[in-house]
Amino acid sequence: MSTEENSPNTEAEQQAQPEAASESIEMPEVDESDVAAERVEDVNPVELIGQIEALNNELAQAKDQAIRAQAEAQNVRRRAEQDVEKAHKFGLEKFVGDMLTVVDNLERALGAMDAEDEALKASREGIELTHKSLLDGLKRHKVEQIDPVGEPFDPEYHQAMTMVPNPEVEPNTVMDVFQKGYTLHGRLVRPAMVVVAKAP
Repeated sequence: MSTEENSPNTEAEQQAQPEAASESIEMPEVDESDVAAERVEDVNPVELIGQIEALNNELAQAKDQAIRAQAEAQNVRRRAEQDVEKAHKFGLEKFVGDMLTVVDNLERALGAMDAEDEALKASREGIELTHKSLLDGLKRHKVEQIDPVGEPFDPEYHQAMTMVPNPEVEPNTVMDVFQKGYTLHGRLVRPAMVVVAKAP
């Protein structure tokens, strides 16, 4: 057989193939409004309301947790700032305690010296100057002296060593100070050791 005899058949087959392909591609038309209506009919309003309430509850819980986390972060930051501030203010507390022993020794030396003795005048003046310089240096660092003679007894800042009957002063008044007290930035470093008057 020649190729020319086969060509009419092949052309007919080629024309038939596109028609068959086009027939297989065609899809039935679907009305979208019908599909949407079916979906709406499938939704249960009670279930939908329950889901909305559950989502609202979850949202409220998430907001509450976020607020709590933010507040906790602010508290941590505030505590850290306060700790740093206290460290700056009271970092010298131990050093101040050591210096108070020096102040006490200088005051004892002055108390033991005879103010009328001319031979000790130069020594006394030197000790007084050292004592004053040390107190001034402490004061620059917010160290304040507590010398409450004649003041009412304050248990927060005073330590009563003894109580003595004295009709000449009001009861509960500080009559004498054995050892002066000191504060650092208002915080008590050492209480004043005092003698307190009481009613006869």
